Amino acid sequence: MSRTRIVVASGNAGKLAEFNRLLGDAGLEFIAQGELGVGDIEETGLTFVENALLKARHAATATGLPALADDSGLCVDALDGAPGLYSARYAGEPSDAQRNIDKLLAALEAVPDPARGAHFHCTLVLLRHPRDPRPLIAQGEWHGRVLRERRGEGGFGYDPLFLDPDTGLTAAELDPATKIRISHRGQALALLRERLSA
Repeated sequence: MSRTRIVVASGNAGKLAEFNRLLGDAGLEFIAQGELGVGDIEETGLTFVENALLKARHAATATGLPALADDSGLCVDALDGAPGLYSARYAGEPSDAQRNIDKLLAALEAVPDPARGAHFHCTLVLLRHPRDPRPLIAQGEWHGRVLRERRGEGGFGYDPLFLDPDTGLTAAELDPATKIRISHRGQALALLRERLSA
């Protein structure tokens, strides 16, 4: 059976693995845009949806393939939703997960544990072609709390700081199957899968 190739508007290996894990059996094959010679586009949107649309349209236009883009971020209550849209580059360019974590820990140093609520947000946009007027959009949120120090070796980004209240584990301590089931990206991918099969 032939598989539908979809370019992913990201170079994040962790995200690509999660896409393939949850949607690979749906007859879809995901390829990072970098493998096709496509670079990043400047994210000038003011919302997760706007940025995901910009990235998907750029990748679809450059490759002629359907494109999937993900715009995600960690929104911290005590910081009025920051780092939010700017999560990947919170500590500046070039993007560096450890510097981002250090900056977040410094920003929350005086915030007591009960006030360290946060959620991960994910918006996925799938364009069938560059001018697709009806993109498939799926969103998910994962609520938890920001710890005072890193825990766990898995995951990527802010995962070592994000405590899931139901399991008592950080996103970096969860096994991949559990993480993809309960995470913001897992929720959005499950919703996207439903919409693809509808």
